[in-house]
Amino acid sequence: MASVETKKVQVEQMFDSISPRYDLLNRTLSMGIDTIWRKRTIESLRNLHPKIILDVATGTGDLAIEALKLDPEKIIGIDLSDGMLEVGKEKLRKNNINNIYLEKGDAESLRFDENTFDAVTVAFGIRNFENLKKGLKEMLRVLKPEGRIAILEFSNPGKFPVKQVYNFYFRKILPQMGKLVSKNTKAYTYLPDSVKAFPEGEALIEIMKEAGYNKVKQHRYLFGVCTLYTAEK
Repeated sequence: MASVETKKVQVEQMFDSISPRYDLLNRTLSMGIDTIWRKRTIESLRNLHPKIILDVATGTGDLAIEALKLDPEKIIGIDLSDGMLEVGKEKLRKNNINNIYLEKGDAESLRFDENTFDAVTVAFGIRNFENLKKGLKEMLRVLKPEGRIAILEFSNPGKFPVKQVYNFYFRKILPQMGKLVSKNTKAYTYLPDSVKAFPEGEALIEIMKEAGYNKVKQHRYLFGVCTLYTAEK
């Protein structure tokens, strides 16, 4: 994303441009598997019984809606993209959901007080942070003591033949399909590039520990295509 603009601005503009087709593309390009990963992310919080949840990089609100299964009192979803938020708000209106609140917000500068949330979630958004450690520290700040964070993110499988199939799909098939449906030439080229550049696995675990998290764990899905990271304050 070579530009004089910051990564944050570019990410916001990119997701604004694809927001009308984002959900369709997600379901199609992942063959629906992303819904299973979201369910597992929320299940990782069940024994915590969280009542107030913050969903960072909420997009169109899919993970926030899934989190309703935990019977929370309130969920706040934040995102940089107005376009994605508008799609999410329309979902809430259609389904008469009134305890999820979506608003524009920056993970690296949260408006909330310390020790506000029982749980914080992020699905497929942390790799878009401009300053990863700053974002992690902000999310830790607003977590209550012994609160839990659950981060779901793409990763890179390392074993043959999954690695080869994955790389071919991510670099050849997915960008073309994304371009065809969304008309955005950059968005689905950015996706594999951002996944490749992101510090996954043990590297991310170490960064989370440096940011102040405890009990950091990872759970890899589909041979390492996706990873769920959980940790506590």
